[in-house]
Amino acid sequence: MTLLDPLANALSHITNSERVGKKEVYIKPASKLIGEVLRVMQENGYIGEFEFIDDGRAGIYRVQLIGKINKAGAIKPRFPVKAREYEAWEKRFLPAFEFGILIVSTSQGVMTHKEAIEKGIGGRLIAYVY
Repeated sequence: MTLLDPLANALSHITNSERVGKKEVYIKPASKLIGEVLRVMQENGYIGEFEFIDDGRAGIYRVQLIGKINKAGAIKPRFPVKAREYEAWEKRFLPAFEFGILIVSTSQGVMTHKEAIEKGIGGRLIAYVY
């Protein structure tokens, strides 16, 4: 059976593992987008270290969990957002003001919505974490 949305699968796997108290989780298949999302989550203190393990196929990410995630999920469809529209999307996907992050794919790479606001650029919403 084919996997329709690897990013959504990875984020739900992380959320479920956090809820049961696991210290690490293995995510497969690996992709560049999943790696970039994990990097943003690590920079914002939601996960610990993560590493790519080559298994001869798509690869696997091993992620250290630190118990900071309440919920993480992919945003489908990947809505296009202009630089001045982030507040409306923040109200829609995050539970409170300044609580959690939206992860955005922009022309300058994958970043949080806060970084995109500072740079004044739009992009496409791909995930949320709080």
